[in-house]
Amino acid sequence: MSEKFSTYKGYPLVRSGDQLYYGYMSDPYVIWIQILGKKEVDGEEVTSKVRVIQMATEIDDPKKAFVKNAERECGLYEALDIAKVWLDKALRS
Repeated sequence: MSEKFSTYKGYPLVRSGDQLYYGYMSDPYVIWIQILGKKEVDGEEVTSKVRVIQMATEIDDPKKAFVKNAERECGLYEALDIAKVWLDKALRS
């Protein structure tokens, strides 16, 4: 497959509506980001609340695949920074 994905700080980022997946599916973990809230800033709609979930890729049952999660009142870039730290730490160990 020769598809090109957007990347953020070295990991692929795929978005479908208010759901984002961050990381390589071939790695042991990926991050699932859910946009839970939005607000208007200067006429633009921006993310205001997210849920960040670290998931194991080798477990078939999604509920059992959840390793850790956090809900934050923050923007999308802050959520991606959380995701980057979690992935870096998980893939190092």
